[in-house]
Amino acid sequence: MILFIKLLLAHLIGDFLLQPARWVIHKESHKAASKYLYFHVLLHFVVTMLLLWDITQWKLVLVITVSHYFIDAGKLYANPFFKNQAIPFFIDQFLHIGVLYACAYHLNLTEHTLQLVSQIDWALVTAVVFVSFPAAIIMGKLLEGLSDQITLDHKSLPHAGKYIGILERLFVLVFIILGRWEAIGLLITAKSVFRFNDLKDTNNRKLTEYILIGTLVSFGLAILTGILYTRI
Repeated sequence: MILFIKLLLAHLIGDFLLQPARWVIHKESHKAASKYLYFHVLLHFVVTMLLLWDITQWKLVLVITVSHYFIDAGKLYANPFFKNQAIPFFIDQFLHIGVLYACAYHLNLTEHTLQLVSQIDWALVTAVVFVSFPAAIIMGKLLEGLSDQITLDHKSLPHAGKYIGILERLFVLVFIILGRWEAIGLLITAKSVFRFNDLKDTNNRKLTEYILIGTLVSFGLAILTGILYTRI
């Protein structure tokens, strides 16, 4: 485990802390012809070797470095095909971490992977999935009749309410699992404070009631899910 942690730390340092924005811009413009692509890869090699502090691991680090080059180069050429640039970014990071994992456990990769899979808490995975998009859809159906009576604010970010609801339910679920019920009260208070000015400015009773009902339903679904999970 310590080997994987060191490799991951080296990756985080090389990819985020020691990569200036001008390097990223230059790489996106010149792709494989960018000198900063090679500086970046070389930097990863140096940082990883320093963190491992074991010259005998140079072959392992070399594999990581070479794979890092090809993954980054592939991302540079794939970027134009994605409208949402977050997609290639996360694919890039997933591949990097996958390589680090494979290198860290190359001696017993299959056995270690099967062991990790066998330890997955499927009840927790189900709870997390439920409080995300399924709960959002359920809320949409429950509040469908009420939402038709609300004047929409077109200045709002697209689907912002849905994502806020998902995040708040995830927080509530985590707090229940950790047994920190008081944190749920703090979360409700924080949301109320942020919503207060909007509701005060609009002076819309229907909107206030709609937000209150939606918040209670959202928290209720998350609390019920958390209780069911802790009981299973």
